[in-house]
Amino acid sequence: MPTIQFTPQLRRFIAAPEVRSSATTLRAVLEDAFARNPLLRGYVLNDQGALRANVVVFVDGERCHERVRLDQPLQPASAVYVLQALSGG
Repeated sequence: MPTIQFTPQLRRFIAAPEVRSSATTLRAVLEDAFARNPLLRGYVLNDQGALRANVVVFVDGERCHERVRLDQPLQPASAVYVLQALSGG
């Protein structure tokens, strides 16, 4: 089953446990994570449902460049990592 994990920086602000899912696309695995904690959606997606500008997703070690449809296919053993960029100086 694909898994989705969130960076420790994000987990400091909101509960974002690792989720194992039977999802076959990036969007679906994100929705499974949001179903466990609906507040997580606002940290990851903007009002139009696309990835926020400060969020980067890697699927199986490769950066996901499609930020709107999020239709990247997942394999049964896929690992999805959601990173929130840090800002400040």
